[in-house]
Amino acid sequence: MPLPFLTADRTFDANADDVALPFDDHDLWRRPYRPGPWRVGTAAVLLLLASFVLIAGMITAFAGELGGAAVCMALGLTVIAAALRLLRMGVWVSRHGLRRVALLITTTVAWDQIAEVRTAQQPVRWLGLPRTVQGQALLLVRKGSSEPLLLLTDHNADFLSRVEAFDRAADTVEAWGSEYQKA
Repeated sequence: MPLPFLTADRTFDANADDVALPFDDHDLWRRPYRPGPWRVGTAAVLLLLASFVLIAGMITAFAGELGGAAVCMALGLTVIAAALRLLRMGVWVSRHGLRRVALLITTTVAWDQIAEVRTAQQPVRWLGLPRTVQGQALLLVRKGSSEPLLLLTDHNADFLSRVEAFDRAADTVEAWGSEYQKA
C-alpha cells in the first residue's frame, strides 16, 4: 500500500530549472521534504507497541473479559492513530497557502496573509524537548502580526544531523512563498 505522505514527490535536482516548485499539480498539499529518521523510527516503535497492545486485547477477549479487551483495542487504535499523525507532521505547501501540521493542531495560512517566510539563527528545541540549543529555524511572519510562527528547525525529528536537508527544505518553502506571495 503506497503511503504518499512518507516521501517527497521528486528528488532534489540542483541543476533543474524548476527546482523551487518541482511539482506538476500545485493545488495538492505537498511536504517538500522527506520525514527524518527520528520521526519514522518513533512511529515504527509506536506501531510495534500498538501491535503488542492489540495482541493483549485479543488474548483478553479470548479469556472472556470483553471490557478489558475493548480498552486494549481502543488503546491500540489510539496509538496507531498517533503514529500515523506523527508521520504527517511537518510543513505542507500548495498554491492555496502553507499548512503546519502538529500532533494535535493543524494551522493553515493563505499566501496572501503571509508577510514573509525566512530562516533565522535562534535557540531551538532539540527534538521538541524542553532543552534548547543554538540552531536555525524557518519562521513564518503573518501580516499584521509581529509574532513569528515556527515552522521547522534544524534540530527537530526531520532534520537532526541533516543540515543539508534542512537548508534544502527551508529554501524550497521560501521559494513557494516568494512565488505565491507575488500572485
